[in-house]
Amino acid sequence: MASPADAPIDYAAAMVTAPTSAADWIVVAPVLAPILLGAVLLMVRHKPVLHPWIALPGLAIVLASTVALVARVAAEGPLVMTMGGWLPPFGISFAADMLGSVLAMTAAFVALVCAAVAVRDIDTTGRRYGFYPFVMLLMAGVEGSFLTGDIFNLYVWFEVFLISSFGLIVLGSERSQLDGATKYAVLNLVATTLFLIGTGYLYGIFGTLNMADIARKAPGLRETAPLMTLATIYLLAFGMKAAAFPVNFWLPASYHTPRIVVAALFGGLLTKVGIYALLRTQVMFFPVERAVLSDVIAWVAVATMMLGVLGALAQSDIRRVLGFLVISGIGVMLAGLALGTPAGISGAVVYAVHSIIVMTALYLLAGEIAERTGGYSLHDVAGLYRVSPALAAAALLLVLSVAGLPPGSGLWPKVMLVRASLEEGAGMLAFAILASGFLITIAMGRMFALVFWREGENLAVTREARREGLLLLAVLVAPAIAIGLWPQPLIALGDAAAAGLLDPSSYLGAVFPQGAQP
Repeated sequence: MASPADAPIDYAAAMVTAPTSAADWIVVAPVLAPILLGAVLLMVRHKPVLHPWIALPGLAIVLASTVALVARVAAEGPLVMTMGGWLPPFGISFAADMLGSVLAMTAAFVALVCAAVAVRDIDTTGRRYGFYPFVMLLMAGVEGSFLTGDIFNLYVWFEVFLISSFGLIVLGSERSQLDGATKYAVLNLVATTLFLIGTGYLYGIFGTLNMADIARKAPGLRETAPLMTLATIYLLAFGMKAAAFPVNFWLPASYHTPRIVVAALFGGLLTKVGIYALLRTQVMFFPVERAVLSDVIAWVAVATMMLGVLGALAQSDIRRVLGFLVISGIGVMLAGLALGTPAGISGAVVYAVHSIIVMTALYLLAGEIAERTGGYSLHDVAGLYRVSPALAAAALLLVLSVAGLPPGSGLWPKVMLVRASLEEGAGMLAFAILASGFLITIAMGRMFALVFWREGENLAVTREARREGLLLLAVLVAPAIAIGLWPQPLIALGDAAAAGLLDPSSYLGAVFPQGAQP
């Protein structure tokens, strides 16, 4: 019999009945701000002179919101906001834990610096073609990937920044850019297809796409569901996104082709989203399967490290050298994933933060070198120390950082990972980390010697080198050296991120308070 029409309906079992506090909007602010301001940029597309002055405050808002988010997560634990008022897993959730928040903050920082560099490096034509709207869309995708609590929406945010990166890589419409964009697009679409197949398979098994719901249901399905197949599909898909061996060939074929400020964004950010996705799925969803795959991941890590640095040694174009260094760094982070211990995962997180900052800075350094000499070839550039001693000093500090030498930021995560490897009896990983660091020192020392110390005729500045570029480069060099001199705060954040992945009870409790059942 039907209930009376005027009978009260209890929505509390399925919907959020309390209003969302203004403070909780901080969870979605890093995604909402670039989307809204990107739309504003499209509205004023015919006034390119306004674009930087809309984008820069917008990215400053993103950075401020992520800093506040890290502070709140450190004080209160993971924060969750679910769209539409529906309780999870029915509603689409944004969930900020320490891992996602720290990476979101670092990404916002380097994006703001790159957008400031682009004020002088991207001309009116580049702005008309949509540089700043594409950057805002890229940041919406990157921040959304780090903060989403839904695996399908992780796929959506991947697509968002992938589409925007297509627009950025062809900015200028040069032949080499179109060639690089084709390779970049085809191989990333293969990875995206694998990701979508895996997500469809996951939904068929779990009946949910909420990350917390998947993590709490996985132990009960381990004996009956093919979770190893899922873990392997995600390992391959996100390994390709992260440019891990043997699916890394797309990166050195494409990252040297766009404008240098675009290459800086790509080199600093995009592969780290793949590493984040690997940590999230392999450690939080499939810890048992990750342990079974640990030997495979370890060999992939070693091959990625060594292939990257050997590729860097073989290059004569500075941009290609840096592309292979991005790959080598991915191998170091994969070593932490292979170990799967608190120290290993913390080392991977700390290294990811270091890599985002330093690789972005190295690409911008390459731009400053080209600004003063007219090219990127190591055969043609020489004697730059006499032209710009300050640039040489910044370059030396970045070389030390990327090589893992003091006082650079790369020292401590490598120390953490080597020690964690030795504690677990993984001598192969420890040796590979040390050997790759030694070879990076040779590769970057060679580059530094040829560009700055070598005597040569190419000392003329092709156009006036402006101080703003050096000052903005210093903004990135400063935190790299600060981390090297005072690593404890970042290591503490890395430890908290690792603890949250290995024991996601606080994350699950934030999404499903008081053990609420769907």
